Amino acid sequence: MWILINVEKKKVLFICNRNAGRSQMAEGLLNDLYGDRFQAYSAGIRQSTISPYTIKVMDEIGVDISKNRSKSIDEFQDMEFDCVVTVCDNAEENCSFFPNASDYIHKNFKDPSKFKGEKNQILDGFRGVRDEVKIWIEKKFGIIN
Repeated sequence: MWILINVEKKKVLFICNRNAGRSQMAEGLLNDLYGDRFQAYSAGIRQSTISPYTIKVMDEIGVDISKNRSKSIDEFQDMEFDCVVTVCDNAEENCSFFPNASDYIHKNFKDPSKFKGEKNQILDGFRGVRDEVKIWIEKKFGIIN
C-alpha cells in the first residue's frame, strides 16, 4: 500500500530590475532543479520583455522559459511567499521589504543587459551569469529540506 503525503511546495519570488534576465534565469533554474520542493516565480521592479539572450542560454541547458513573460512585482502583492530573493542591488534597495514574505535573501548578480560587443561575446556574458545563478541556487536551495 502506498501512502501519498501532500507536501506543499515552498514559494520563492525572484526580483530584479526588469524581469528580463537574472530573475527569469533564477525562476527557470529553481523550478527545473528543485521543482519537487519549490515553486519559483519572478518579477521586476518594472515590467519589460525577456531578453532573447536569456531564453537562448537557458535553452542551451535544457530549461525552456520561452513561454514566460516579464511581470511586475505588483502582480504578486497579494501572494504569500516563503522566500523573496532580490538578485540585483537596485531591487534590494527598492524591495527590501515585500509584504507577505517569511524570509528575504539578497544575492547580487551582474546585469547581463550591460554586456556589449559581438553577439557571441554577449551570449558568453549571459552564459556566465546563468552559470553563477545556477551554482548559487544549487548551494542555497539544494540543501534545504
